[in-house]
Amino acid sequence: MTNIQQLMKVGQQLQARMQELQDTLQSEELSASSGGGMVTARVTGRGDLKGISIDREVVDPDDPEMLEDLIVAAVTEAQRRARDFSEERMRGASGGLPLSFPGLV
Repeated sequence: MTNIQQLMKVGQQLQARMQELQDTLQSEELSASSGGGMVTARVTGRGDLKGISIDREVVDPDDPEMLEDLIVAAVTEAQRRARDFSEERMRGASGGLPLSFPGLV
């Protein structure tokens, strides 16, 4: 088998693992809370927002800014967790090879 054929085979295997990873990331769900659990955001492993749960006690018509801040904090943390989760899975799927190279998009 020539080096090019071996390289193509490895590339096909990596492509299959990446597709499997993408499927896993879309089906995985992560969450994060703010305000001591008063607001919880759920996201996919890709960081797409799936839902928000808000405890009734935190809903204050006279202070909507506090609720807005809690929502932003929960969503931001859930998306950070999804990013970390995704990066960890990508490293595992690539066998430690970098999946991005400087100068390439």
